Amino acid sequence: MGEIRSNSGAPGKRGGGSMMAMVYDTYGSPEVLRIEQVEIPEPKDHEVLIEVHAASVNSWDWDLLRGKPYVNRIGAFRSPRYRILGADIAGTVIAAGAAVTRFKPGDEVFGDLSGCGWGGFAEYVCAAETALTLKPATLSFVEAPRLLFWPCRVCVTRGICSRGSRF
Repeated sequence: MGEIRSNSGAPGKRGGGSMMAMVYDTYGSPEVLRIEQVEIPEPKDHEVLIEVHAASVNSWDWDLLRGKPYVNRIGAFRSPRYRILGADIAGTVIAAGAAVTRFKPGDEVFGDLSGCGWGGFAEYVCAAETALTLKPATLSFVEAPRLLFWPCRVCVTRGICSRGSRF
């Protein structure tokens, strides 16, 4: 693991700390979810640590929680591959791995973490910088994760539409 750049005193510095996260260890209904204290992850060289301000629930989270369709269990038949669900997130970069070039601590970002390990239903999550984009100032943290359907993302990040636009 390389050097981590972070704000002074922020989680993500070596020695991390703990956070609260919604976890599950078995497939099932929402009753298998629980809030638990877990370690704050440390970003790898091409990852950033994000303080999550908002996350949206989508059908992928539901499918992974239930383990259905069964194709979702490939490589994780008996227990879930990802302990913390949540793909669509918005938050603030707290720390950046040594090879990160697109973001710095303090940047407001949003993105889809389904391709880089999930984990958005927690106070902090690490994500590949390629899974994120800067959050437009015209969007709140709550609005941003709802726009991760790709045509909406292109529209907003390119300035074609703004907060309050109808799709």
